[in-house]
Amino acid sequence: MRAFAELLDRLSLTASRNAKLVLLRDYLRATPDPDRGWALAALTGDLTFDAAKPAMIRKAVEARVDGVLFGWSYDYVGDLAETVALIWPAPPDLRPNREPELAEVVEALRTAGRSEVKGLLEGWLDTLEPKGRWALLKLMTGGLRVGLSARLAKTAAAMIRPAEITVAPSPDGAEATVVLDPVDVSAIEEVWHAVPPPYGDLFAWLEGRAERPSPDAPGRFRPVMLAVAVDEAVDFPKMNPDDYAAEWKWDGIRVQAVVEGDVRKLWSRTGDEISAAFPDVVEALTFEGALDGELVVWREGVIAPFGDLQQRLNRKTVDAKAMAAFPAAVVAYDILAEGAEDLRALPLRARRARLEALVQGHSGTRLHLSPLVPYQDWAKLAGLRADPPVGAAAEGLMLKRWDSPYLAGRPKGPWFKWKRDPHVIDAVLMYAQRGHGKRSSFYSDYTFGVWTPEGALTPVGKAYFGFTDEELKQLDKFVRDHTVERFGPVRSVRAARDFGLVLEIAFEGLQRSTRHKSGVAMRFPRVSRIRWDKPAREANTIEDVMDLLDAIEGGGGRIAKA
Repeated sequence: MRAFAELLDRLSLTASRNAKLVLLRDYLRATPDPDRGWALAALTGDLTFDAAKPAMIRKAVEARVDGVLFGWSYDYVGDLAETVALIWPAPPDLRPNREPELAEVVEALRTAGRSEVKGLLEGWLDTLEPKGRWALLKLMTGGLRVGLSARLAKTAAAMIRPAEITVAPSPDGAEATVVLDPVDVSAIEEVWHAVPPPYGDLFAWLEGRAERPSPDAPGRFRPVMLAVAVDEAVDFPKMNPDDYAAEWKWDGIRVQAVVEGDVRKLWSRTGDEISAAFPDVVEALTFEGALDGELVVWREGVIAPFGDLQQRLNRKTVDAKAMAAFPAAVVAYDILAEGAEDLRALPLRARRARLEALVQGHSGTRLHLSPLVPYQDWAKLAGLRADPPVGAAAEGLMLKRWDSPYLAGRPKGPWFKWKRDPHVIDAVLMYAQRGHGKRSSFYSDYTFGVWTPEGALTPVGKAYFGFTDEELKQLDKFVRDHTVERFGPVRSVRAARDFGLVLEIAFEGLQRSTRHKSGVAMRFPRVSRIRWDKPAREANTIEDVMDLLDAIEGGGGRIAKA
């Protein structure tokens, strides 16, 4: 557990991507199985414990520490794991000589019932030093927050492969040296879902001790191909419109629908299986193969706004009422396999023809073809992008080279995403709360509002990114200097028509919401600019916001800021 804790600590304090790769590579090389496999599973999000909950951790610490003291400490630190790790009063006379190994902790948590976890947790916390406690709690809750994506972790795993290995002596007593080819991260992603944690077969292959594991598990996930954002000024002069297919960038979530034999699965773009939340879709798919597409709510022949799909996301199960109210479907834009044939090496034009034939022969309302957008030049396409006839369901355009194979990762050139400009309003800062992790000492989560006809502010969203580190310090100082009330960890900031801080808020969409006092909810809000120069009374009104919502629902129009 000590080596894992040291790894997490160093990763959390390291900003450089390359430095993170080296740290994890060295850990994976030096750490034996199965500890390194469980560490990799934790870092890639493939390790969860159903019986371990944050509420259980709070209950354990409050049994040993005064509740008020813990509350104040948690408020100041801002992170549950870090707070408990620092405040836990381990009895020094009972500290065992041996800390638990990572594999020992994982195996115990995987088999323990909910009633057993609290006792295990307390015993481990008594054993470990603060850094080890922090790593343990991060492991249990799944919130590692060390700035390492799953793909970056797999890239580090690929780096453990040696350049050459020495094989055992032959009958004549001579040793042989075998040169190993480097492994690309896409090759790891190809077999990832066929090798369960702690990945013994995967490490054996990477180190040249065994053959590559077979990726041919029925219903498996294929590594996705991603697009890069287009730079109109730089990219378009070098691009020929005839070389690219254009289609709408649908406002749903990227999915992979796989039907192979008796196995039917629906995967998110990150390789998380979401079949249980969408059984109506999975059961209705009758093709044989693997499709890439967008999961949306499809109602009366129209793609509904993203807010409708949100009603079904992140659920382990779904009832008949939700399925009827929010009928989901897959809008397919690529085909990766048909039957037993892998089509990813074919050019897009050939894959598109196969996809069109497959969807045309598919019955029901759960699978649709993403239509192509006809255009003559970039100027005409820019006009469609600015005012798409499909309304709120399209957040921009995709441009894909007709001759491009389906390549894992984010290659530069074959696919581009050309998102619509975000909506923007001016809002007034109302409340602030400390962040987590590195931001736990700063007020970095901001609730903002717009003016009502009565001259009051009503909250319309919350943002916690979009600003620089220097701007964060300025915002934090403003909050501290102008706090007027405290509600636990929340600070109410002075905000009136004659005084207040205006934030320019950019966001991707709006939807009606009965859960919010203002009646609206924003999608992906962020601070795009701090308007130190703008009087609070000139911020937008709730009428402006509702006009924008009506325009979006009616076809994607925009309003001018106040």
